Amino acid sequence: MTLSDVTTRELRELASRYPQSRSALLPMLHLIQAAEGNVTNEGIEVCAEILGISAAEVSGVATFYTMYKRRPMGEHHVGVCTNTLCAVMGGDLIFERLKGHLDVGNDETTEDGKVTLEHIECNAACDFAPVMMVNWEFFDNQTPESAVEVVDKLRAGEPVKATRGATITSWREAERVLAGFEDGLADEGPAAAGPSLAGLEIAAERGWSAPTPGAVKAKPTDVADTKVEAVEQADTSRAESETKQEEGKDD
Repeated sequence: MTLSDVTTRELRELASRYPQSRSALLPMLHLIQAAEGNVTNEGIEVCAEILGISAAEVSGVATFYTMYKRRPMGEHHVGVCTNTLCAVMGGDLIFERLKGHLDVGNDETTEDGKVTLEHIECNAACDFAPVMMVNWEFFDNQTPESAVEVVDKLRAGEPVKATRGATITSWREAERVLAGFEDGLADEGPAAAGPSLAGLEIAAERGWSAPTPGAVKAKPTDVADTKVEAVEQADTSRAESETKQEEGKDD
């Protein structure tokens, strides 16, 4: 057994947070990664035992979601979005530059163990394309040059902040946060900025506002209340359409 007593205790604590303990599986797997560096076979067995489910069920979840890794990860995870918009805006160029600069392929780790590089299908930040993430923190509006600068600082152990202000820790520390254990850095940086707020700013300038919650709109008079009325309306509409067609032929 390599899983520490502390980690096992925390896994049980996570399971106790939910009315149905198996709902804790996702954060538990993140905690395994925080402690072990990846989802290990032992971690799968321990999760299964705590939750009272089979190891196969746990393994099925761990292999379905790409955030769970079955191989040891580097100190930092760098994910470059190569989905359509980011790719068009330069994501493919960033990914190719980083592969050459780090001398790794997709989902591979540098020889010094500092960086694992992965292409990501979507970072859900299209308004800041091209985007990459470091330990799940956003780096917006990247270029090949800025991406190289970020990974060089990470490998040198220099302090790095995401473009939205968050301090970059390590992948394992980020995984612990995803498991549900706070690191005291939750308020760093804005939750939204720039292009994400454009619609809200336009609405404020023009005096637009959302409908009042619970407000009831008047029902159009031509909407049927029953199935019989709907059929009658359909028949009437069809008859009117056919009449117009016949009149058009007569003309």
